[in-house]
Amino acid sequence: MRYRPLGSDPADPRLGRFVPDDWRHVERYPFGALAEEHRPKRSPVVIGVNWYSAFDGPEQDETSGEFFIAKAGVKKLGHIRGGHCVCLEPGGTPDTDAWYAFYDQGHEGACVGFGWSRCMSLYNGSEYAARWLWDSAKKRDEWPETNPGDDNGTSVRAAAQVLKDTGHVLWADSYAADDWQAREKYTPEVKQGIKAFRWAKSVDDVHSVLANPRADALGAVPILNSWGPGYPHRTYLPDEVLAKLIEEDGEIAVPTDR
Repeated sequence: MRYRPLGSDPADPRLGRFVPDDWRHVERYPFGALAEEHRPKRSPVVIGVNWYSAFDGPEQDETSGEFFIAKAGVKKLGHIRGGHCVCLEPGGTPDTDAWYAFYDQGHEGACVGFGWSRCMSLYNGSEYAARWLWDSAKKRDEWPETNPGDDNGTSVRAAAQVLKDTGHVLWADSYAADDWQAREKYTPEVKQGIKAFRWAKSVDDVHSVLANPRADALGAVPILNSWGPGYPHRTYLPDEVLAKLIEEDGEIAVPTDR
């Protein structure tokens, strides 16, 4: 399954977010169409974007003490390595060290399942079966090449639709060694999912949902990557770079009804 616009399979299998073949979901359900009183605040955002080589090596800023990627801006991003999905952390820094360790996708193309599951943990305070969501989204997406048991990725939209229609699966320690066939027998709970979601089109939309004072002050958004302890717990992505990623067919998902 070739990654568009890379034109080939990503060399890094962890980069498993695919670009949807059509953009109707973003056009039909824009976040900006919601009335102000219905817009969530201090809520996580899930993004599916191009992943550039400059994002691989976070650097700690001497002034703020925070880790940044692409701090030099859009002119020094390097090359596109594939597509990735991550959760953005809202105000209050609610993500825990336990979730930082738990949501490690290993070397699979499961980032969409992990990004959305991290989002649901921030909402509900529970851990979720991220690989089940990855499997289920591949059944729902538009590509016949993506199926449970393979290492293909999927789209942010497909996983959002699963969470809306069937909910999610709460994690149990007994699942640790399960393969995709065992995951087929899991039973999701609708109340562990979402009722509605929208699509942000601007950096301002994202900041308004996150309501994260630290992010606002830094002019950047905090990503919660799913690459384990080899990558910082939270890493800031400059607003200028996020704007470019949105323009490059970025999917910026905002759950809007809990």
